[in-house]
Amino acid sequence: MAKKAEASVEDRLRALYDLQLIDSRIDEIRNVRGELPLEVQDLEDEVEGLNTRLENLGINLDLIDDQIKSKKNLMEEAKALIKKYSEQQENVRNNREYNSLTKEVEFQELEIQLAEKHIKEFKVQIDQKKVVIDENKSRLKDRKTHLKHKRSELDAILAETQKEEEALTKKSEDFQKKLDDRLVKAYFRIRNNVKNGLAVVPIERGASGGSFFTIPPQIQVEIASRKKVITDEHSGRILVDAELAKEEKEKMEKMFAKL
Repeated sequence: MAKKAEASVEDRLRALYDLQLIDSRIDEIRNVRGELPLEVQDLEDEVEGLNTRLENLGINLDLIDDQIKSKKNLMEEAKALIKKYSEQQENVRNNREYNSLTKEVEFQELEIQLAEKHIKEFKVQIDQKKVVIDENKSRLKDRKTHLKHKRSELDAILAETQKEEEALTKKSEDFQKKLDDRLVKAYFRIRNNVKNGLAVVPIERGASGGSFFTIPPQIQVEIASRKKVITDEHSGRILVDAELAKEEKEKMEKMFAKL
């Protein structure tokens, strides 16, 4: 029974370290992609934002055109009224009616002047918006070109690594099944809380991998005995002996070469 228990703990340590090697390999592949996926997403968002802004600017131009048409219609109506009132002045019976019509003519003339002023202001707005539209179109063209380049880069990397990443992800799931849920949860908890995602590390020169904290000799002996799962008191990482790590690395490298 004792031998079976010892073998079981050793098997779990090997499976844990194998899982770490697989997940580290996946991390390396994703690091090759680096910030590219985020850059592509940012560029896609920027292009979408520029398209929306250009669409809104186009709508604004249409609204201004409608306002200009409205003012021109108002001017035509005012001119028609001026003609009407001027003709009526020729047939008035007294000064009161004449003065009243004169005021109406003057009011319509003011309406025409005000409409002309507004039309000039609207045309200035149109010119300003056209400048902004040209700037945004230029930027949109530049961003689209940049996005196409970045997408091409990302697609090339994905084409090279996607098959391997998918195979490794499947292997990671398979190796997780070799472990009980408690160990898997502990592994991912540690992995998420340490640098480089290294949850399982070997002893290197008397210290846990990637750490400057020395492991006491007695603890090193216990780790080498492979009778229980031991964690580093400083980093929380699960520790394995150097010989086990070497054996598993050689085994996993052969597996990686076949993917």
